[in-house]
Amino acid sequence: MAADLSQIVKAYDVRGVVPDQWDESLAELFGAAFARVTGANAIVTGHDMRPSSPGLARAFARGAARLGVDVTEIGLCSTDQLYYASGALDLPGAMFTASHNPAQYNGIKMCRAGAAPVGQDSGLTEIRELVERWSESGAPEPAAQVGTITQRDTLEDYAAHLRSLVDVSAIRPLKVVVDAGNGMGGHTVPTVLTGLPVDLVPMYFELDGTFPNHEANPLDPANLVDLQKRVREEGADLGLAFDGDADRCFVVDEHGEPVSPSAITALVAARELARHGGQGVIIHNLITSWSVPEVVGENGGTPVRTRVGHSFIKAEMARTGAIFGGEHSAHYYFKDFWNADTGMLAALHVLAALGGQDGPLSALVAQYDRYTGSGEINSTVADQAACLTALKAAYAEREDVTLDELDGLTVTAADWWFNVRPSNTEPLLRLNAEAKDAATMAEVRDEALRIIRG
Repeated sequence: MAADLSQIVKAYDVRGVVPDQWDESLAELFGAAFARVTGANAIVTGHDMRPSSPGLARAFARGAARLGVDVTEIGLCSTDQLYYASGALDLPGAMFTASHNPAQYNGIKMCRAGAAPVGQDSGLTEIRELVERWSESGAPEPAAQVGTITQRDTLEDYAAHLRSLVDVSAIRPLKVVVDAGNGMGGHTVPTVLTGLPVDLVPMYFELDGTFPNHEANPLDPANLVDLQKRVREEGADLGLAFDGDADRCFVVDEHGEPVSPSAITALVAARELARHGGQGVIIHNLITSWSVPEVVGENGGTPVRTRVGHSFIKAEMARTGAIFGGEHSAHYYFKDFWNADTGMLAALHVLAALGGQDGPLSALVAQYDRYTGSGEINSTVADQAACLTALKAAYAEREDVTLDELDGLTVTAADWWFNVRPSNTEPLLRLNAEAKDAATMAEVRDEALRIIRG
């Protein structure tokens, strides 16, 4: 009986419950399929701290080696450390992680050489088809010459590469609280910050894939509460929170107040433009703040608006030669990091910006945080398409707004905008609204929700 992979092969990765939905035997087939689809002679693998990760990663390596592919295992790592290895070694890569999902989940994020993404339209569909076929008919015949499996430590090289991209030589001493959420930030942060004038206050640095303290998902405000409290108690300059695989970084200021990822995108964009001579393309998705394209333009850059999702960001970065890209979800992409996302590099930019002047972080980011946003508001609906049609009809006749459908529906007026996008995996519509003041934002948000929720 062929395995049913429809529930675990997503748009950009593999994700499911272990061992109920997938296990090491399937991981071995994924390794063979990855080797076949990429056509590589060698690949690199890494894994997070989940209890199931080492076994799954080793099974994947066996599957690839069976087809004659040499495998370099970098072991425990963050997702952006795997991207570093893929870029620096010029090899396709596979990272075993379920990011911020609960402990019973695991997954595979795959990329081609140079950290180029593998998704539904770039190899993942073919990988799924091979695994389904082989799970029914048996694994493919081994190559005449089976590949080797060797280990390599890339943590120091990864940290040195990040530090080479941000000038932190002249920053003032800073007290920084870091909440790793028992995820891979506890592994990478101490090495990356080595040698910097940083008084590091660690929280939940013990690697524990059962997440005993809180979910490693800083996008949920409940998971920032401990960090916010500790920043205030310590009188720290800022706090950083990483998700489970440490590819996303969230920032709180000296008051423990969250700094919007849009403000961080604008701050890093200004710094990257300065580093590239005051010119370059900056990518931002359509639900980042108006502040982002404004700051980009003020600093000599060209803003390019995209759909939400890392595959669209990375595709646009490659197409336009962009130097940086940012999303509302705290994913930050850098040309000098093979167009891949790394929250750690964004964190170094924040430390450099804050440490390069005397004021507090709240004052520094105020110039990049010019509007009032609603945050993402989800509504469960019976018919996504019908709701979007009703929304479009409600605003289509108004002369003071423009409509576009790049990703869901965006309605834009002189001093506000909102976007409504359907979830790809759940019966939800996601609303984001922004305006020049809080009262206008609330009015726009509530009007849109009345239509969405009937």
